[in-house]
Amino acid sequence: MKKWLVLAAAIGSEVAATLALKAALGHPAWYVLVVAGYVAAFVFLAACLGLKIGVAYGVWAASGVALTAVLARLIPHEPLTRTMGAGILLISAGVLLVELGAQAAH
Repeated sequence: MKKWLVLAAAIGSEVAATLALKAALGHPAWYVLVVAGYVAAFVFLAACLGLKIGVAYGVWAASGVALTAVLARLIPHEPLTRTMGAGILLISAGVLLVELGAQAAH
C-alpha cells in the first residue's frame, strides 16, 4: 500500500510541474516549481519500484496525462472535449488492463 501512496505522490508532483509550465510562460519564477516538481516526480517514481516497472510507469504516465487534462480544464480553463474525455476513458481502461495483467502473472 505504501508503494501506491508513493506512486500517487509521483503523479501529483508531475502534474503540478506540468501545470506550472503554463504559469511560467508569464512569470519565470514558476520554473522553480517546474524543476522541483519533475525532480520530485522521478524521486518518488524510483522509490515505488517495488511495484512492477510496467505497472508503476504505466500508471504514472497515463494518470499524469489524464489528470493534467482534467485540471487544465479547471484551472486555466482549457478545453476538454468529448474526444479528449473518450481518450481519458481509454487511458483508464489501458491502465486497468496493465494492472490486471500484472496480477495474473503472479
